[in-house]
Parts: sequence; structure tokens; C-alpha cells
Amino acid sequence: MNPELFAAFFVGLFGSAHCLLMCGGMAGALQMLMPPSRARRSLLQLTLGLGRISSYALAGALFGGVGAAMVGSTGLLPQYLQLFAGLMLLAMALYISRLWFGLLKLEQAGKRLWRLVQPISQKLLPLDSPLKAYAYGLCWGYLPCGLVYSALSWSLGSGSAVNGALWMALFGLGTLPAVLLAGQAADLLRRLQQQQWLRFILAALLAAYAFQTIYLALRAVVF
Repeated sequence: MNPELFAAFFVGLFGSAHCLLMCGGMAGALQMLMPPSRARRSLLQLTLGLGRISSYALAGALFGGVGAAMVGSTGLLPQYLQLFAGLMLLAMALYISRLWFGLLKLEQAGKRLWRLVQPISQKLLPLDSPLKAYAYGLCWGYLPCGLVYSALSWSLGSGSAVNGALWMALFGLGTLPAVLLAGQAADLLRRLQQQQWLRFILAALLAAYAFQTIYLALRAVVF
């Protein structure tokens, strides 16, 4: 396995402040629709998260396969796809820091797909079984999200469907703690997310990885 794939986990982890803003309220609302038993709720929340990660992995496989086909059929250098991924991650860092909101346009475009999926997800409520929770998680993966779109851009240049799926699965795993905690302590986490210093730290970590990706891609192309 390519060691760089494990960077996906940290991209998800460092970018999960965005998950608190986008999904914190949703996670809290879903928790209210679960059985009152704490053990049962924990199982359903975990199954819900696994469904969302599975959705990301499927999308990563699709994008990874498409990227590999583009490289194989057109002779496109994979470094150009990696450069695109780095620029998208940089855009995500700027978005998290609230210095630039260009990714909102991508999220607006993604809402068209979500309008098709949302009615299906509503039929799965209340989440009173692991199967329904997993299926809802699969639907949740289509919620418009600039962070997810940035991660998918990396899977596009990952070289294969397998690498694309692994990248997105590890990315989703990185976002899992924030989403799980959002259901338990949504108010506290939302207050933390509003702290400017925290946003800048998370954005700086994402930007550092973005600049490294851009540098490596440019070095391979130029030299």
C-alpha cells in the first residue's frame, strides 16, 4: 500500500472542523431519532458512520478508476491530476479559515444530487436498526460537502480504483470522531469550531499538505 494513502486520514481529521459545521446539527438530530438505550445508540451511530465511509469509498473507487483511465488513454501525466488535488486541498484550507468561499459553488452543484437522494434517506427514519442506519449513512455520503469534493480530487490522481477507494475510506475514518462526537456534544463542539485560532490551525495543517502535494507534482513535471 502506498504510504501516502495514510495522509488521507489526517486530511479528514484536520478538516473535520468543517464536518462539525456541516453535519453537527444533523448528527444531533439523528441521535434523537434513535432508541434511548446508550449501547444501542452507540451501535447505530457507528453503523451510520460506516455507511458514510462506504459511500466515500465507492466514490473514491469511481474517481480513481476514471483518473487511471484518463492517464492510460490520453497520456495525461498523473502529476497534473496530483497538482489539481493539491490546489483543491489548498482551496479547502482557505475555506476552513474563512478567507475564501469558492468551494461553496461546488457545494451548490452537489445539491442537485442530494435532492435525488434525500427522499430515499427520509424513508429510512427513524434509525431503529443497524441496517437502516447503514443505508442512511450511504445516503449521507452524498450530502454536498466541499471537504469531500477536495478529497475526491486526490483520489482522481491516485492511480487506480483501489487506491481511490482506500484514500476515501481513510479520509472518512479521519472525519468519523468529529461526527460521532457531534452527536454527543454538539453545542460544545460548535463553540470550539467558531474559535478563530482553531480554524487557522486546522487550515494551516491542510495548507501545508496541499503545498507539499503541489510542490511534488510541479517538481516531477518541470524536472
